[in-house]
Amino acid sequence: MHQFRGKFKAFINNRWLVFVCAMWVQSCAGIGYLFGSISPVIKSAMGYNQRQVAILGVAKDLGDSIGFVAGSLSEVLPIWVVLLIGVVQNFVGYGLVWLVVTGIVPSLPLWVLCIAIFVGTNGETYFNTAALVSCVQNFPKSRGPIVGILKGFAGLSGAILTQIYLMINFPDQSSLIFMIAVGPSIVVLALMFIIRPVGGHKQVRPSDGRSFLFTYSLCLILAGYLLGVLLLEDLIDLKQTVIVLLAVLLIILILLPVIIPVLMVFFSKSRPPAEESLLSEPQKQESGNSEQDGNEVILSEVEDEKSPEVDLLPASERQKRIAHLQVKLFQAAAEGAVRIKRRKGPRRGEDFTLLQALKKADFLLIFFSLVLASGTGLTVIDNLGQICQSLGYTDSSIYVSMISIWNFLGRVGGGYFSELVVRKFAYPRPVTMAVAQVVMAIGLFYYSMGWPGQIYVVTVLIGLGYGAHWAIVPASASELFGLKSFGALYNFLTLASTAGSLIFSGVIASGIYDYYAEQQAAISQQISTAMLAVPLQDDDALSCEGSICYSITFGILSGLCIVATALSMIVVYRTKSVYAQLYGNSRT
Repeated sequence: MHQFRGKFKAFINNRWLVFVCAMWVQSCAGIGYLFGSISPVIKSAMGYNQRQVAILGVAKDLGDSIGFVAGSLSEVLPIWVVLLIGVVQNFVGYGLVWLVVTGIVPSLPLWVLCIAIFVGTNGETYFNTAALVSCVQNFPKSRGPIVGILKGFAGLSGAILTQIYLMINFPDQSSLIFMIAVGPSIVVLALMFIIRPVGGHKQVRPSDGRSFLFTYSLCLILAGYLLGVLLLEDLIDLKQTVIVLLAVLLIILILLPVIIPVLMVFFSKSRPPAEESLLSEPQKQESGNSEQDGNEVILSEVEDEKSPEVDLLPASERQKRIAHLQVKLFQAAAEGAVRIKRRKGPRRGEDFTLLQALKKADFLLIFFSLVLASGTGLTVIDNLGQICQSLGYTDSSIYVSMISIWNFLGRVGGGYFSELVVRKFAYPRPVTMAVAQVVMAIGLFYYSMGWPGQIYVVTVLIGLGYGAHWAIVPASASELFGLKSFGALYNFLTLASTAGSLIFSGVIASGIYDYYAEQQAAISQQISTAMLAVPLQDDDALSCEGSICYSITFGILSGLCIVATALSMIVVYRTKSVYAQLYGNSRT
C-alpha cells in the first residue's frame, strides 16, 4: 500500500501528466472558433441584422486577444486560481447568452450581450495562459514541441466540440451555447489542480524522445481522422449511431496520450531522472554573480570588443576568453582609456518583465512581424466564406474545416521543425518564422495571379504558415525574454493578429471587395435596365464574383508577408549569439 501511494504521488507530480491534462484543457479552450456556429442562432433568436452580429464578433475577437490580466495574474497567483477565474468567466458569459437566447431571461440590449460574449471568450485566455506557462516551465528544453502541440489542440477544439455536440444530439441549436458554457468548465474544474509547474526540468528521462514521437504520431492520426470525419459528414447523410461511434473514437484518441505517464510511473523501472538546466551554464554563472552583487559594475565594452567567433567556442574556453578580455578592460578603465557603464536591466536570454521587453528592439520586431504575418493569416481565415462564394462555391464549410486542420498541422509542425533548427544547428528559432512567412507569401501570390486551384493552395499554405507562428513565437519569446513573465509576454503578442486583422480585413480587404462589388452591380444594373428587367436589390449589389474580388488584396498581403520576413531575419541576425549560448553545446 505504501508503495502504491508513492507511485500515485509520483504520477500526480509527473510532468507528462501535466502536459497531457493541458492538452485536454486546450481541446476545449478554443471557444472563439465556434462563434460562426452560434452566431446564426443568436441572430435568429434576437432578430439581429448582420451588422449587429458583426459587432458581437468584434466583442468575441477582443475577448480572445486581450489577455493582459491573465498573463499578469499567472505571475502572482497559483495556476489553479488562474484556471478557476477562466471557468467563472466562461460559465457566466456564455451562460447568460444561453439564458437570453432561450428566453429564460428577458431580452437584453445588444451591449449587454457584447459584454457577455467578451467575458465568456476572455475565459479561454486564462486556460491558454495556465497551460502554456505550466508546460513551458516543466519542459524548458522542449519549448517548440510543447507550445506547438498545445496551440494545435486549441485550434482543433472547435471541431472537437462540434463532434461531441453532434454525438449528444441536442433537440435545438441553442443547446450548443449551453454546451460551450458548461463543457469546458467541467473539464477545467476536473483538471485544475493537476496543471501546474512540478519541477519538470528535474524529470528528464531517456524515453522522452519516444514519448514526443508517440505524441506527434497521435496528432497526425487525430488530424487525419477529423478531416475524414468532416468529409464524411459533408458528403454522406450519416445516421446518429454512426455519428456517436465516430465521436467515441475521437474521444478515445484524445484520451490516449495518458498512457505515457501511466507507463512511465507504474510500468517502468525506477531510474534517477536527469535534470534540464533552465538556463545555459554561462547564464547561470552570470545570474548567480548578479544575485551576489546586484550593483556589480559591468563593462559594456566586452560585447563590442569580443569577436563573434567567441560565442561559438565551448563554454569553458569562452569564459576564459571573456575573463581575459575583462582583465584588459579593467586595466584600460583604470588608466581612463575606456569608460565604465553600470548594467541597466536584464540581457537577452534572462528574465524580462513586459515593460522591459517593450524597450527591446527584438521584442518589437517580433511583434510587428507578427502583426503583418498573423494579421494576414487571420484576414484570410475571417474572409474565407466570402472568398469561396466569390469563386462560385456554394458551401464553404468544407474549406473552413480544411484550413482548421492545416492550421493544427502548422502549429504541431512549426514546433517540431523549429526545435530541430535550434537543436541541430543552434540557429535562432525566428528563422523558421521567416520560412513560414515566405510560405504564406507564396500562397497569397498564387491566388492573386488567378492560377488554377487557388482556393486549395491558399487553404493549405495559409493554414500551415499561420499555424506555425503560434508554435514558434511563444517559444522564441520564452527563450529571449525568460520564463518569469512569460504569461504577460505571450498575451501581449497575441494582440498582434487582431491588430493586423482590424486593418487588413476591416480596411483593405473590405474596401477593395466593396469597390468591385459596386462596379459589378453598376454593370448589372445597366444590363438589366437595357433589357427592361427588374432592377437589382441592395443585397445583390453587395456581392462580388470572381477572383478579382480578393486578388489585389492578396497581392498586397503577399508583399506584407515579405516585409514580415525581412523583420524576422533582422531578429535572426541580432539573436545569433543568444542561441549559440543556449543551444551551442547541445548540437549533435
